[in-house]
Amino acid sequence: MKITIERAALLKALGHIQSVVERRNTIPILSNVLLEATAAKGGAGKLSLTATDMDVAFVETVPAEIAKAGSTTVQAHTLYEIVRKLPDGSQVGIEWSAEKGQVSLRAGRSSFSLAALPADDFPKMAAGELPHAFEILAEDLKTLIDKTRFAISTEETRYYLNGIYIHATKSGGVDVLRAVATDGHRLARLEMPLPDGAAKIPGVILPRKTVMEVRKLIDEAAGAVQVSLSDTRVRFAFGDAVLVSKLIDGAFPDYERVIPSGNDKSMEVDRKLFAAAVDRVATISTEKSRAVKLAATKGLLSLTANSPDAGTASEEIEVAYQGPAIEIGFNARYLLDIAEQIEGENATFKMADAASPTVVADAADPSALYVLMPMRV
Repeated sequence: MKITIERAALLKALGHIQSVVERRNTIPILSNVLLEATAAKGGAGKLSLTATDMDVAFVETVPAEIAKAGSTTVQAHTLYEIVRKLPDGSQVGIEWSAEKGQVSLRAGRSSFSLAALPADDFPKMAAGELPHAFEILAEDLKTLIDKTRFAISTEETRYYLNGIYIHATKSGGVDVLRAVATDGHRLARLEMPLPDGAAKIPGVILPRKTVMEVRKLIDEAAGAVQVSLSDTRVRFAFGDAVLVSKLIDGAFPDYERVIPSGNDKSMEVDRKLFAAAVDRVATISTEKSRAVKLAATKGLLSLTANSPDAGTASEEIEVAYQGPAIEIGFNARYLLDIAEQIEGENATFKMADAASPTVVADAADPSALYVLMPMRV
């Protein structure tokens, strides 16, 4: 294999690839990136870069001058760091010969020899048959991820909560694509019009790592993303980049049961004022619980926090509330996470009592809904 490629194109692809590769691997080949050079007429061709951790596989194709087609694998993080440190505008020459068993890399006056492992040893992660396919705008996929991923559980024992549950359903008689994430303390739900072709998709749980990798790609994507899936695999195609992932093999809980419908105390707050007040008051609370007590009376909300070591803090803000007085405590970090997701000026809190889940919604956007479990304070 012998190729020449622009540093910028190679660096961009390696930046995507290397984040899939786990830094500590007991299987050496999984630390490597597979380089496959394919020639076309006149020396122009393409270089495909592939990385996998056996759960997620990522392939990106970039243009390159191919003097000799071929394939090999090299250490992904090492290659990324070398290319990252090369001067802007460099032309990078990469050559591999079976006799030497090493990959040589040249750019200007810099040269490197890198250990290589055979391309034949690189694991192939087949997507298998993916019977369901639809397109979703990159901007819509970004919204779907951003408004739910903060609620993904990090508790490995409840592995079925370690992702975003995506499914087709009806809302108010309209077909929607719905995304749900929960860690047992808070729940985020977002829905949008059902894309063409998604009516019969199975309910699937996208793993946290897959969600994070797809989210990185969206920032550089434009137009539509092709999504294909089965009961066990999902494939996202972004132009020259393709990500294939296993799905979480488990049943997502019946989340509808934890979304209360009879909360009769409604309070509307200015999102920015509320978030700033929570942030200030929470400064005093102990890091472990970060509990903030909300006490609502007509037209006024009082926020208080206390810590045995640091002292107490309180603040009052004006709110739209006409119900009976109510006191309820929440984890401050969770309140701030939800406030960040709300794009309108006001957030609506629908409460029942100090021990029941509270529903938080964007007053201007009914497509997103959040549920928060209270804390004792």
